[in-house]
Amino acid sequence: MSAARTATVSRTTAETDIRATVSLDGTGQVRVATGIGFLDHMLTALGRHALLDLAVEAKGDLHIDFHHTTEDVGIVLGQALRKALGDKRGIRRYGQSLLPMDEALAEAAIDISGRPFLAWSVPFARDKVGEMDTELFEEFFRAFAFNAGITLHVTLKAGTNAHHVAEACFKALARALRMAVETDPRSPDAVPSTKGVLEA
Repeated sequence: MSAARTATVSRTTAETDIRATVSLDGTGQVRVATGIGFLDHMLTALGRHALLDLAVEAKGDLHIDFHHTTEDVGIVLGQALRKALGDKRGIRRYGQSLLPMDEALAEAAIDISGRPFLAWSVPFARDKVGEMDTELFEEFFRAFAFNAGITLHVTLKAGTNAHHVAEACFKALARALRMAVETDPRSPDAVPSTKGVLEA
């Protein structure tokens, strides 16, 4: 497997201008500036609990709403993760986490399969966390999963506080991702698939 599992992706549209760098073998050093305070908070939790070194700079049409910026950050982060993984040689491939956050309990399960899919079962009792629409969390997770090329299941087991629910989901993703991208010491040079490749 590659010694340096790091990638940088930039994406510019009429709606957003985003640059992200992901290092899979980091220590959780995070620098994020999306213009959306709560999204920055969640991305910081994601990087730190996944032990990813993560840098994200985003400028978007926040005067309209937060949708384009949130979704496009998910797109760029997903692309950076996929690029950093390379041919996925030596990874564990699967990861899962059942994570409590006060009254909230969220589960995330990942297969770095090359077959993008999101199963999202996370109801929110409120429409907003601060200024951020809670429906945008599903948009972020979908954009991330499809652009990373992963199968991702996120399920809320318990929880009523919207802040806690969102944070539990991001931290569960982080811990599952940390497990899935880790090098498997028993099989450090093999692609973990009977097909010999991890693509669609």
